[in-house]
Amino acid sequence: MHLMLMPAGTSEDDGLIRAASNGDRSAFGELYVRYARMVHAILLARVPPGDAEDLVQEVFLSAMRQLRGLRTATSFKGWLGAIARNKAIDYFRESRPMAPLEDAPPSNTANPDAFLVMDRIRSLPEAYRETLVMRLVEGMTGPEIAERTGLTPESVRVNLCRGMKMLRELLEAK
Repeated sequence: MHLMLMPAGTSEDDGLIRAASNGDRSAFGELYVRYARMVHAILLARVPPGDAEDLVQEVFLSAMRQLRGLRTATSFKGWLGAIARNKAIDYFRESRPMAPLEDAPPSNTANPDAFLVMDRIRSLPEAYRETLVMRLVEGMTGPEIAERTGLTPESVRVNLCRGMKMLRELLEAK
């Protein structure tokens, strides 16, 4: 199966996706640069922070191997997000010794409350969880989140607003 050609101007990523599917590693590298924060946020919303970094690499290696099977360039964002979500599911299927999040040693620069906040974010519904991590951890703007995920700017705004409200309520209840 080969990537279908899209009309010119469909997305600035189309050319990169086509080139990457034909083996251009620099084009794939540029896709990595554009989407690594989104993938990291999806993973961070589901797995311990120390493991999210390694899983980002696994997601992109998996995507590189499967890219030729992608039917349309426009489906790339959702497809990459699905690979990330599946990697997180696979992470929990494997038998790994895991320490509870509160037992994880904070790094020298981490605020111990950050672990509590991430724990609370992980308890939110998926749509809020992912957009909040993209905004609060990855520092992405609302328009960036919309562009990378394929959500409408209004959906991103609503998810962030509702997610922040729910997060505040959970943190105030602690």
